[in-house]
Amino acid sequence: MDMLLQGQKVLQTQPFSRLLGAVLTRFDSEGTELRVPVRDDLKQQFGFVHGGVLSYAADNALTYAGGAVLGTAVVTAEYKINYVRPALGQEIIARASAVQAGKSQAVCRCDVFAVNDGKEFLCAVAQGTIARLSTAPSAD
Repeated sequence: MDMLLQGQKVLQTQPFSRLLGAVLTRFDSEGTELRVPVRDDLKQQFGFVHGGVLSYAADNALTYAGGAVLGTAVVTAEYKINYVRPALGQEIIARASAVQAGKSQAVCRCDVFAVNDGKEFLCAVAQGTIARLSTAPSAD
């Protein structure tokens, strides 16, 4: 199955991703791209996109980037995010790629952009460690 199609199907199984309206537009061995349309209910009191939305986009993009090199049964082990500018605009784009991958984990980097009137502005930078699951998750 095509990686992008497979990734889009996985994203649709995540209720929170559906709530935010997230769309996976790239998923391959070179990197990933996740987009979130900006709505008023995703903003904080100053009119900026809430940091939690930027963090969500970075986290998911990092995990997809790790999954592209480790296989799709992965989770975020940790990540750090730096907010570098308030996010204003119509859309958020998170682009991530693996920096280094081993057998069981990958270190990935993500840049998060706010798209305002067709121009991209860097608003956050994140780095994370993505871990391969040793067994399939269960509800137990």
